[in-house]
Amino acid sequence: MRSTGRSVRVAIASLLGPVGERVPDVRRIAVLRANALGDFIFTLPALESLRAAYPEAEIVLLGAPWHAKLWRDRPGPVDRVLVVPPAPGIRDPGPDEPPAPMDDFLERTAKEGIDLAVQVHGGGANSNPLMSRLGARVTAGLRAEDAPPLDRWIRYVYYQHEVIRYLEVVALVGAPATTVIPALAVTDADRAEALAVLGEPDRPRVALHPGATDTRRRWPAGRFGEVARSLHGDGYEVLVTGTPAERELVDAVVVAAGVPVRPQVGTLSLGGLAAAYAGCELVVSNDTGPLHLAGAVGTSTVGIYWLGNLINGATPLRARHRPIASWTTHCPVCGVDCTPGIYPHRPGDGECPHRDSFVTDVPVVEVLEAAAELLRPEPGAPR
Repeated sequence: MRSTGRSVRVAIASLLGPVGERVPDVRRIAVLRANALGDFIFTLPALESLRAAYPEAEIVLLGAPWHAKLWRDRPGPVDRVLVVPPAPGIRDPGPDEPPAPMDDFLERTAKEGIDLAVQVHGGGANSNPLMSRLGARVTAGLRAEDAPPLDRWIRYVYYQHEVIRYLEVVALVGAPATTVIPALAVTDADRAEALAVLGEPDRPRVALHPGATDTRRRWPAGRFGEVARSLHGDGYEVLVTGTPAERELVDAVVVAAGVPVRPQVGTLSLGGLAAAYAGCELVVSNDTGPLHLAGAVGTSTVGIYWLGNLINGATPLRARHRPIASWTTHCPVCGVDCTPGIYPHRPGDGECPHRDSFVTDVPVVEVLEAAAELLRPEPGAPR
């Protein structure tokens, strides 16, 4: 007997635990997720589940300015973005962003008639009070020990895969999981932008992304350069992507490569970058937003992860993805064990001031072997 799409969805939902009662007569859902790119990518399956459970409702993302730009004219589960003002524990202000009173924002948003407010924005110490002021009939979300409760909540426990974390939240309001795989649509405008910037490829493309906001998650630039040199030698066009703040890092990779590669720093919007990655055979990256963006547009990835981040963020899929783990747990500078910060009953304080890389124990050969498996699969392996 062939499985129907509905039976597959039911199977996924049953594997992920109990599902709460659906909220009746929902016309508008507000979802708070206002932080970084990778964090948002992890919420996409939860947003898809809300869309499936409440097909007639408007889903309003309470996000950052970049969310509004990314979601303009893009198909998917978000109907509209309201930019939430910068606030502690919510989001940092952008460059030259004028201040905006949070009270005014909450008052305006409450007047829109929010029926259901969903918090998928961390433990809730800062975000749950905001959700409670939206005037929603039902609030739901995460709750750490120091956070006030919502109408329906699930305990925030740090080590849990982010996708599953948010699927459990929306299940509280009767939205069972329909997928566990984040997916982001690439638009014609995205493709046109990428084509205008990059041109048509004359050979297969790959991309490297050596940056990460947290410098402890950065694999050394020289090793990215070695990977670039090897892939160039195998006949690939190599892009090296980065944000304007990462220009020096990208330049270091270009120098280390010693072969012609194409640095792309600030040349593409986020949508254009999504299209550029969608046109690549492979993206090799640290654990950061662009890595998860590449996976969401269907591109194969090799990701370099610190062990703890592997638990929370690495895709469990292996047909097209190879997460590679660093097992370093002690600071490479002072030797402090950095795991007790999460486990207060264990010896040590788990904190140190250093931000040197925790992923330098990942050798180049492991990354190249993983890349070769994905770029040149053996007979019978997924393509």
